[in-house]
Amino acid sequence: MPPPLHQRHTQPIHDNRQDRNNLRGLLPYIWDYRGRVLFALLLLIFAKVANVGIPIVLKHIVDALNHTSWILPLGLLASYGALRLLSSLFNELRDAIFARVRFRAMRRVSNQVLNHLHRLSLRYHLERQTGALSRDLERGTRSISSLLNYLIFQIIPTFAEILLITLVLLINYDFKFVLVTLLTVSIYVAFTLAVTEWRMEFRHEANRRESEANNQAIDSLVNYETVKYFGNESLEMQRYDTTLRYWEEASVKGQTSMSALNFGQSAIIALGVTLIMIFAAQGVVNGDMSLGDLVLVNAFLLQLFIPLNFLGVVYRSVKYALADMDLMFKLLALQPEIQDHPQATSLQIDRGEIVFDKVSFHYQVERPILQEISFKISVGQKVAVVGASGAGKSTLARLLFRFYEVTGGQITIDGQPIEQVTQASLRAAIGIVPQDTILFNESIYYNISYANPQSSKAEIVAAAQLADIHDFIITLPAGYDTIVGERGLKLSGGEKQRVAIARAILKRPKILIFDEATSSLDSKSEQSIQTALAQVAANHTTLVIAHRLSTIVDADQIMVMEQGRIVEQGCHAELLALKGIYAHLWTLQQEEQWLEKKM
Repeated sequence: MPPPLHQRHTQPIHDNRQDRNNLRGLLPYIWDYRGRVLFALLLLIFAKVANVGIPIVLKHIVDALNHTSWILPLGLLASYGALRLLSSLFNELRDAIFARVRFRAMRRVSNQVLNHLHRLSLRYHLERQTGALSRDLERGTRSISSLLNYLIFQIIPTFAEILLITLVLLINYDFKFVLVTLLTVSIYVAFTLAVTEWRMEFRHEANRRESEANNQAIDSLVNYETVKYFGNESLEMQRYDTTLRYWEEASVKGQTSMSALNFGQSAIIALGVTLIMIFAAQGVVNGDMSLGDLVLVNAFLLQLFIPLNFLGVVYRSVKYALADMDLMFKLLALQPEIQDHPQATSLQIDRGEIVFDKVSFHYQVERPILQEISFKISVGQKVAVVGASGAGKSTLARLLFRFYEVTGGQITIDGQPIEQVTQASLRAAIGIVPQDTILFNESIYYNISYANPQSSKAEIVAAAQLADIHDFIITLPAGYDTIVGERGLKLSGGEKQRVAIARAILKRPKILIFDEATSSLDSKSEQSIQTALAQVAANHTTLVIAHRLSTIVDADQIMVMEQGRIVEQGCHAELLALKGIYAHLWTLQQEEQWLEKKM
């Protein structure tokens, strides 16, 4: 497994990068709008021609005023204003034309990344850290826009302007002006890139610490109740502030080095402009150049350094955009652990018979979770699985959903091996009420309808009534439009489970899985929902993972698991007669219930 995305920030920014491949990877995002891109580049050239023309017109204005004070050069002045207006117009048109390319690219890559994350297997999502991942993905998506922006609006225009100015100087003036200009630009660029490369480590460290702090903050908020249970607010703040202290130090160093960079750039510009002015002034004194020529070469050099002033920022931003984009492309390159077979077909369910045939599974070889589990759930049967925590009960459900591949044996539904059918058709045939119900931060209506978004309001209400939650919903001020909060935190555990039951009912699957489906309910609610669950499970193939044995006494078959193996199997009466593990668990739970009633 590759390291989590946020951890890859801790490596040097140039390690294992595929910048050329990543830049080529940008092409599909702009190819659909290649006409707009070409038109934007054409407007860029027009803008730079107008921009270079401004100092030339200014030269002629100065010369005209220097030769006579009687005639106002209105034509030249009008041309000067027109060129400035045209330069601005072409730049703004270029931005407007290219906007569709930039934002469509961001939209496409955002969709692609989210779709890919949904395709990645459960193992990846169990190991990821949400806070750092969300920050990295935000940077990765933004990097596409940044790179396109810098290439089209900064780098290409700057080189185009350097080329045009060099040609004008080479044609009209002594070669020493071209030499000083190119030498100054070269020294400026070399100095900027060298210092920026040195100071990038500070920015890199600041980004890494920022991601780490962001992850810690989100993690502590997601686990708000746990923090409160243990009174560890100060511990969380200490962890957060320690990370922010490292971020502060790196950020201060980054800002200090930025000041050094800015001063060095100003010194190089001052030196280059001074040399140009000396040569130009000498040319005026010697009569080889006019005052307009002096203004022209000075304006050219100053105009040239306006975009170069941002070179350090652009270089650093491009480097980081490439690094962020590299992280995103590496994420997109991750292959889902579970993939459909090339010849996979849709699951065809007739009866819904489930067979586990000597199924084994492990996360690590040295730690087996299931060991040669074999059982069959016939049509309309209700089979229950009980056992201590960690016995492997919930793993059965995950394997049936094919969140993981079995490491031995085979699972079939109506004789069809599940690895040979599409995941979408497999999961469409199975409904589940999980032990830990996580809800979207949306309305109750949305969360119930999630099982079948095309359902009518009447169908959703009917499912809620069967799940014994309709009466509760209508007592709420907003009714079915009540927002449940992040992860459903505004509802109690029992209310969340009833929403999950309603959702499973609405899906109307052939196969049902109840994973501790009533674990968060009180005895009274449990009894009412057991009746509903019995109605829902009628004529369905049902797998029940249970802790409370009282909820599965009517099961056709009960399997007792211990350390990944089935150690007892039979109906309730048969297992009690065995006087084994199940009978012992039953006795303990009956005593607990008797004590609860007595209290």
